[in-house]
Amino acid sequence: PFGKSRLEAKKIIGAGRYAEIYIKASVETCVRRDPKELYIKNIKQFTGISSPYEPPESPDLILDTELTSKQKCIETLVQY
Repeated sequence: PFGKSRLEAKKIIGAGRYAEIYIKASVETCVRRDPKELYIKNIKQFTGISSPYEPPESPDLILDTELTSKQKCIETLVQY
């Protein structure tokens, strides 16, 4: 959930092999889509609820799941 962690992953994997894909959805959308109801449990350090989330500053690809269908997101990812 943190930019620092993503940067470390990019260094480990290598810039030429690393792609940052931002699967964009609001917390409200995640709560609505949560089949295990994790968002309504009191989980410590839960990303976006009790622990912060830092959206990527300049991802290689953004898949906005609120504006785009699941099928179209999949197609876009596969094409990428």
